[in-house]
Amino acid sequence: MKLLTCPMNGTRPLSEFVFGGEYRQAPDQDTCTDAQWAAFVHNRSGAPGDKKEWWYHSPSGTWFIAERNTLTDKVTRTYLLGQNNTTQEEGK
Repeated sequence: MKLLTCPMNGTRPLSEFVFGGEYRQAPDQDTCTDAQWAAFVHNRSGAPGDKKEWWYHSPSGTWFIAERNTLTDKVTRTYLLGQNNTTQEEGK
């Protein structure tokens, strides 16, 4: 069984989570050009490797960031956006 660690609720079965997509820092809407905004909206790197991703824990309604290697599917840590607290992922 695959497990994922919610920073609020601890380690839970993967079936309790919903993948929310890759976390990407948006450019400043007030200063970016149309080309920069279009690149942010439409261009994504699909190359395997270390990614920051949004995940949602359905039972608790918690959105958080997971750092995961998409090639090995190993999660290295999970945390709430903007907080310094981190949770190390044990094993998959």
